[in-house]
Amino acid sequence: MENQTWIGDVLLLEGLKVTPQSSIPVFIILLAVYIFIMVSNIGLTVLISVERSLHQPMYLLSCNLNINDVFGATAILPRLISDIFTESAERYITYMGCVLQAYFFHLHIGTYLSVLMIGLTARLSRCRSTITNPFCDNASLFKLSCENVAINNIYGLGYTVVLLGSSLGSTLLTYLKIAMVCITSNNRALNSRALQTCSTHLTVYLIMMISGFSFVALHRFPELSEQRKMASIVIMLVPPAFNTVVYGLQIKQIRHKILALFNHN
Repeated sequence: MENQTWIGDVLLLEGLKVTPQSSIPVFIILLAVYIFIMVSNIGLTVLISVERSLHQPMYLLSCNLNINDVFGATAILPRLISDIFTESAERYITYMGCVLQAYFFHLHIGTYLSVLMIGLTARLSRCRSTITNPFCDNASLFKLSCENVAINNIYGLGYTVVLLGSSLGSTLLTYLKIAMVCITSNNRALNSRALQTCSTHLTVYLIMMISGFSFVALHRFPELSEQRKMASIVIMLVPPAFNTVVYGLQIKQIRHKILALFNHN
């Protein structure tokens, strides 16, 4: 473990490792790709928007995918391109900027996978008209079709495994690192704060993951439809409610504001 830890609002980005000779070709290639992404996706979006004959589910999903591609590329590529001509020791980014970039990146990937998965469903013919769930989800849409939906189920399960597996892996790695810091630290105040924060996060996270896994698994057992509905309600209601209660009350400023409001009234 390092003896010194940098705590501040400015971070250093490693960026692409390119030689001075290859910086111009790499810049041209990345800029050309970014321009192509922007022009092609925006062009298709405008075309779908103005052409009434394209106002169909599959084309609307394609439009959403185009917008998401523009969103994701804009969140990452401009900064990446601008850093090519910046010395590696000068590639700074604010902590908040880094958090926002990570957020937009993962939002882009999650949206991309979701739109692709829904796109498979939109191509299916329908011979049923009942959604066997309290709300519409992709697995419920599969059940409207009388076709073979094996590829949809395989893709859906693969998407779920990758998404939830990566989430579990990154969370486990984070908690292991926090545990190592707490074990090697003799600062009781720091350890107490870490325990309080981690227990709060872990409570909400476990509720979300358990209800999510239950919801996905129960879709494979039609005889357990009522249990699946309960799991779907839990995943839609409990985590959002717990987030506001648990996280909100854990933040001192918010807690004081709430108490001050009640006292004033």
